[in-house]
Amino acid sequence: MNRRVPKQTRREFCRAVASMAWLGLPATTAMSEPQTSRLKSSTDPFHLRYLLASAMYGKYPLAQILAEVHKAGADAIDLWPRVHGNQREQVDAMGEQAFLDLLSRQQVRLGAITQYRLGPFGLREEMHFAARVGGPGTVLITGGRGPVGLHGAELKSAVATFVEKLKPHLEVATETGAILAIENHARNLIDTPDSMKWLAEFSPSPRLGIAFAPHHLPQDSEKIAMLISDLGPNVVFFYAQQHGKGSSKKMPKADELLQMPGRGPLDFAPIVSALKQIDYQGFTEIFMHPTPRGIPILDSTAAITGEINRARGYLDQCCQKI
Repeated sequence: MNRRVPKQTRREFCRAVASMAWLGLPATTAMSEPQTSRLKSSTDPFHLRYLLASAMYGKYPLAQILAEVHKAGADAIDLWPRVHGNQREQVDAMGEQAFLDLLSRQQVRLGAITQYRLGPFGLREEMHFAARVGGPGTVLITGGRGPVGLHGAELKSAVATFVEKLKPHLEVATETGAILAIENHARNLIDTPDSMKWLAEFSPSPRLGIAFAPHHLPQDSEKIAMLISDLGPNVVFFYAQQHGKGSSKKMPKADELLQMPGRGPLDFAPIVSALKQIDYQGFTEIFMHPTPRGIPILDSTAAITGEINRARGYLDQCCQKI
């Protein structure tokens, strides 16, 4: 018996084409059976899967930033809102279909949305937006919510309470295919190795994990690597950023750039080795904070992409050593 295949809408087609570009598959495949994950052969060498942070370009137009994604060795974009950028607001201004058209033209997919302002309990609508535009597997990155500065039993209890409050939101994540990633951000409930371990232990769903940020941890590469090993599959997003000389005050550009991999003193080789050990297949975002927030890290898109590629070259060398 012949089965009639439903006709795709333009929105569905554009999203599917972007997904196929991410997978390295021909666009014709997207017309019949979209896929959202890449199969990895056991003989493939370990490599990092990059996406590009829109905030690295300040408030540049999104069309210009998307043109840099493949140049930076990435295949997906992380949309940042104000104050770090304004690309998420740019999408609202242009409309979802116009954004899908931009993604399709550049053969880029929406891989993540960073949303600290909305917080972990304010992401319901954003998860539905991610499902419509990015499809299953889009990562929503935010911070924890709860008291700070806790230790021991008090910290354990606070993290358990936080996870319990998240459960209705994880139901939406399951419905939409989104992944909720909590960053270990400074001055936050989830800001220490112990709090990260408790979050991993209490997590009731693979839809909840950790956006692992070495920048906010003691700068000891062996200890960072051990923490990654302890957290295992709960690491769902990785920031390739170190502390350097910090990011909270204005300083010479050369000092500011010490946050980038391969510039500051942090050795990423043990960290990358730990990512290989846990078979990490999530996104890696090469990142730094400029001061003030919301400005490009350098003076042109070419210079920014060049600096990202320099850091990527260093990280790829780390991969080759293991």
